[in-house]
Amino acid sequence: MPVASNAHALSSTFSPRSRTRPIVVIGSGFGGLAAAVRLQARGYQVDLVEARDQLGGRAYVYRQDGFTFDGGPTVITAPFLFDEIFQAAGRKTEDYCRIVPVDPFYRIEFHDGRWFEYNGDEAETERRVAAFSPGDLEGYREMIRRARAIFQKGFVELADKPFLRFTDMISIAPDLVRLESYKTVYQFVSQFVKDPLLRRVFSFHPLLVGGNPFQTTSIYALIHYLERQWGVHYVMGGTGALVSALGRLFEELGGRVHLSTPVARIEVENGLARRVAAADGRVFPCDAVVSNADVANTYMKMIAPEHRRKYTDRKLRRMRYSMGLWVVYFGTRKLYPELRHHTIILSPHYRELLDDIFNKKRLSDEFSLYLHRPTATDPSMAPPGCDCFYALVPVPNQLSGIDWSRENEPFTRRVLEFLDRRYMPGLLGNLATIRTLTPLDFETTLNSYAGAGFSFEPVFTQSAWFRPHNQSEDIPNLYFVGAGTHPGAGVPGVLSSAKIAEKLVCANVPV
Repeated sequence: MPVASNAHALSSTFSPRSRTRPIVVIGSGFGGLAAAVRLQARGYQVDLVEARDQLGGRAYVYRQDGFTFDGGPTVITAPFLFDEIFQAAGRKTEDYCRIVPVDPFYRIEFHDGRWFEYNGDEAETERRVAAFSPGDLEGYREMIRRARAIFQKGFVELADKPFLRFTDMISIAPDLVRLESYKTVYQFVSQFVKDPLLRRVFSFHPLLVGGNPFQTTSIYALIHYLERQWGVHYVMGGTGALVSALGRLFEELGGRVHLSTPVARIEVENGLARRVAAADGRVFPCDAVVSNADVANTYMKMIAPEHRRKYTDRKLRRMRYSMGLWVVYFGTRKLYPELRHHTIILSPHYRELLDDIFNKKRLSDEFSLYLHRPTATDPSMAPPGCDCFYALVPVPNQLSGIDWSRENEPFTRRVLEFLDRRYMPGLLGNLATIRTLTPLDFETTLNSYAGAGFSFEPVFTQSAWFRPHNQSEDIPNLYFVGAGTHPGAGVPGVLSSAKIAEKLVCANVPV
């Protein structure tokens, strides 16, 4: 099968012929599951290959002592993106799982005892802004107006469009300048909001996709508007229920799932991916590969160096990676009804802490954290009379050299003591179960390069065309979905990457 002269041309990547081999999707995170369902619904035969013993990738489910813990994503925004997947297969989401709104979206707690909540009700949020900082109401309104324009361009128009050529980037350059995307999210918010705590409220969102608000391009200010547009949701039974729903749909369509099947290599012949070889010796012939595995490790661990001219090991090691994540999952024998579904607790030294995490790569004495309490909405996640939680703390990634085999136990103690002292009285005496996940686990179990929680850091020079492309520049029938490719991390981003991969595969691989 000859390689076309322009490996990025959507319709001429390789010569048309009758397709005889499946599409192989590596990894079953939301990006991989969405791509697998979409392609199976299009008439392709898809083999979904997953290293772990259950579907989900980062959305793995841990069940322990009667508690159910969603391993990763817990904030569902833009649920219509899931509806589109089921609709593509002629089905309805509500026949497979139940997605419900969460109100408030978040409660943000500050070190001085004050807090701020917001939801999708524009008038109510404005009332809360006015009560918290009366002089910031008009500025907030202007910020929302400007964020709407960023959302329209960055999400509505561009999130599901591939950036395969530099001219794709050039064509939107005037819009990027007009929208001031050269500014950071924090700079963008600070133009309009003067209260230092409200600035944090409306600029923390890049942390949800692996970015430092003081370094991430202001294009990511669209996240706050996206929340307002479609709300923040929860899947009854946990995010894992949505993973199970997509897995069930995929198999109903005839898709083949291969669990406990880590990939050893992607075999390339004449410039094209022709087989996926599993670590156990099985081989999956293919006409194309869609990788939902970590992009850096897909290239460095699965593809021989002689097949990689652009994404060499040296180039990948020099790229900037997101922060790491440390997570403690715990169940309690008592209820904490005063805690919201989503609580964000911000350190008093916000900027300094983020500098320690992203730039100095040192474990600070302070931390900010996201506290998830699914039992606020869904008591079934814990035994009767109990509560279910996870606390997620941004920390440096593995390039820091932190020894988590030594630091994990004292760090766990610090976090739980802090929660007991400030927000959850009696916690230490009412723990029913506990487990942790460190950047070392992200690096090993989750196979994330440098233990990064969200792959590449979403700075301007690693966004859109500058990010690894959805279609490999080195191997034209290798496609990427997930956090490490365009448009980036976060559930809406990885679902949008699956839409892009579907379009590219359909344009290049005959059914």
